[in-house]
Order: sequence, then structure tokens, then C-alpha cells
Amino acid sequence: MIEIQNLSFAYAEQAVLSDLSVSVAKNEFWAIVGPNGSGKSTLLSLLTNQLKSQSGSVQIDGQDVQSYDTRQLASKLSLVRQEFIPAFGFSVNETVMMGRFNRKKTSFFAQNKDIQAVEAALQATETLTFSDRPLGHLSGGERQRVFIARALAQETPILLLDEPTSHLDLKHQVRIFDLLKQMQIEQGKTILLVTHDINLSCQYCDRVLLLADEGKSYQGSPNEVLDVEHIERTFGVKGYQGRIRNEKFFLPLGRFSKDILEKDPE
Repeated sequence: MIEIQNLSFAYAEQAVLSDLSVSVAKNEFWAIVGPNGSGKSTLLSLLTNQLKSQSGSVQIDGQDVQSYDTRQLASKLSLVRQEFIPAFGFSVNETVMMGRFNRKKTSFFAQNKDIQAVEAALQATETLTFSDRPLGHLSGGERQRVFIARALAQETPILLLDEPTSHLDLKHQVRIFDLLKQMQIEQGKTILLVTHDINLSCQYCDRVLLLADEGKSYQGSPNEVLDVEHIERTFGVKGYQGRIRNEKFFLPLGRFSKDILEKDPE
């Protein structure tokens, strides 16, 4: 579904991505992780043709991304950016309905199938109960769930999400990952998720792309990529890696937390 070949990008003279090649198969769930400034959001902008690479290519469903017009590309992929404060007084329902506009060739009036798709997306993200409220009156976490609902209403085969759980409490973080995994299993969605949550990535994702400084990257299964050596080197933090059954987890250790763990148990 997504083929990235020798992709490089720099802001001014600062290289962000360097000779990156990634092949994302249909129905795969990828996590894109890495420290701030490593190019995670930049990669999503290149995939959606919002930025042009200095070299290399991006293909979406076998076609160069730059050959798509806006409507065509919106039928292939949907994007959830990091949460923002809305400038206009659109309601939740109106915001989610915007995800249907790429399917409107002659009329912007909602048809029955549009209404059904929006209602299903609102129910899936637990936002139906406040669908009539203005977007600006919601908490950051509630707004983020609305933007995910808009992406689901768009009904594209590819979902791109930029830190969709960053403003959510623990319950809704897990429920969003549950929802995305369900979409992958039941609807065959291909998902690329930018996240800082290494532990949820290990639980839910099939593949991981770890972006490091100076354009370096690692990719493979969560067990291969998200090991303690890669994490400590990439993020510059010491940590403890354990295992619960078949799943790894990583606990970052600061100066004081490390002292606590080294004490003998009472």
C-alpha cells in the first residue's frame, strides 16, 4: 500500500530523513517512534504530499503520491494531525461530516450513507453523546477523539495518525488502540501511527519504524526494534526492559527512580 524508496528531506541544511526505504503492506499496523525532531511528523507530511522530498519517492497504492490530486489522495488515506484549537464554531457532528467531502462529486448535501458513516464513527470513538456541542467547548482529549472520528468517517483504506493519544487519559488511550486494531482486523485498514508510547506499540503493532538522529532508522517487528539497546541509544535515557508473557515493556529510569529500584525489597 505504501512504498518509500531512498527518501531524503531536510529543513534548510538540517537533514531530517536520509535515504529512508520502507515497504508497508496492505493491512499492516505500523508504529513510527523516535525522539522529538527525528522526522516522524515530517514523514506523514511527505506521505500526504504536503511536503516535497529532496530525493527519493513515495508511492501510495502503486502510484506516485505527487500524481494524485487532492480528492484522489483523500480517497486513499486519511490523516489525524496533532490536536489543535479550532478557530470556527463547528459542532462535533459537522466536523466529522467534513470527512465525507472527498466523496462528494456534485453536491455537498449529506445523503443517508454519509449520515450512517458519521454516526458509526461517532459511536466508535465515544463522541456521539456530545455530537451537537461546538468543537471549541470540548477538552483536548475529546477533540482528539472527534478528529479520529472524522478520519474514520472518511472511509479510506489507509489511516495516518500523528500522536492521536497524546491528550487522552489512560482509558481512552487503550480504547483508541483497541479501535485501530479492530479496524485493521475487521476492515483490513493499513495504519501508520506516530506515537511516543513504546509499550502500547509493542502490544498492538505488527511493525515498528524507529527514527533516530541524523537520519538513522531501524525497522522490523516490535521485539526486534524496541529492545533496550535501541531505545537507550536513540532516546538517550536509561531504562529497564521486562516481559509480561510474550510482550516486552520498557520503563524509563531517571536518577531517583533508578535508586529506588536498586534498593533491596523489604
